[in-house]
Amino acid sequence: MISTSIKSKPGGDRPLEAKNQIRHAMQQCRRGTLKLFENMEEDTFRRQVHPDFSPVGWHLGHIGFTEGLWLLERCAGKAPLFPQYRRLMTQDGLPKHQRVELPPLPEILDYLQCIREQVFGYLDSAPMEQQETLWRFILQHECQHTETIAFLLQLQRSPRRAAGEAKCPDPLSSDREIEIPAGKCELGSDAPEALDNERSAHHRYLCAYRIDRYPVTCGEFRQFINHQGYHTPRWWSSKGWEWRQTHQITQPLYWNDKPGFENHPVCGVSYYEAEAYARFVGKRLPTEAEWEKAASWDPQTQHKRTYPWGDEFPTGDRANLDNRQAQTTPVNAYPAGMSAYGCYDMLGNVWEWTSSWFLGYSGFQPYPYPGYSQPYFDREHRVLRGGSWTTRPWAMRCSFRNWYYPWVRQILAGFRCARDVE
Repeated sequence: MISTSIKSKPGGDRPLEAKNQIRHAMQQCRRGTLKLFENMEEDTFRRQVHPDFSPVGWHLGHIGFTEGLWLLERCAGKAPLFPQYRRLMTQDGLPKHQRVELPPLPEILDYLQCIREQVFGYLDSAPMEQQETLWRFILQHECQHTETIAFLLQLQRSPRRAAGEAKCPDPLSSDREIEIPAGKCELGSDAPEALDNERSAHHRYLCAYRIDRYPVTCGEFRQFINHQGYHTPRWWSSKGWEWRQTHQITQPLYWNDKPGFENHPVCGVSYYEAEAYARFVGKRLPTEAEWEKAASWDPQTQHKRTYPWGDEFPTGDRANLDNRQAQTTPVNAYPAGMSAYGCYDMLGNVWEWTSSWFLGYSGFQPYPYPGYSQPYFDREHRVLRGGSWTTRPWAMRCSFRNWYYPWVRQILAGFRCARDVE
């Protein structure tokens, strides 16, 4: 059995409360996961749509495998269930292109259900004081893989057909930038759900800067396209320009030029495209610290909020999340989700590239295994913040950090710009 290194705070009925919360969250999350597979064709289930990603069916099986590995084998000390699936479903087993040889969907669903029944049986006696962070990690692991499933399903559609008709957008505020005064803020998190790369909470002093109230919209990005932004080297970094030329990129992957989408965030851009647009308009991308301060810091109370609007759990009236809309929405559609500084869409709709490399905070300790975050502290992965319209609410908070290579476009990513205060 394993011994977890991050303990919950003692006191009262916290362990029992945590168990009830986790059981309910895992049930809700699984319902959303399975909904993605309703009426799915066999070819869709097992097709590898991109060489960098496994088939959606593999991600479904891997969710069950990981849950059984950590909670049943390593915590409860049980023998592996369905050992015949081990090499197929583990992260370091078969190469991605060989993961298309999957059992049928009904068989994978039975696999998940058998594991879940034993997991919930163990939950009743699990020592939650020592294991809460691990259980919340497993919940978020499912969230992250269902998001991958969602954007892989998006890739299987034509990008121009991926989004349906949009309502006529409301006009955006003419005050497009917000000035964030110089001062301290709190970054990171020590909450039970915080992943290893979010730890530990710490204070940082930031100089004054200005940040966009909204993510960059399709209407704004169209100006970059129309002014030959994809064909003008001076807007691009040397690596970005080499990438653009090599792949002959001329528009975002999920580009939608239909009427009604002018105020939707641009979606499906690489870090290189975001960086080039920022230079085109005389700005830059925010650092992740600048992004997190604008999203979470309350200047009145001098305290950090878990979410831009406060500490209440994410719901569909505050953000575009959890596959509720199945596409992007206008960047000003959720005024109830504004941050204390007045920024919209800091959570949900599209992930947002930042200029920061993905690195560990001071005193970083890997959890629950060294390979989760630490191998990516290589100065080759850029940080994204905020979540997308497919992000599950249990993996959504202002301190959450995502990371990808700067050339990746398949994720549902956009960006907002920032600039220094003169």
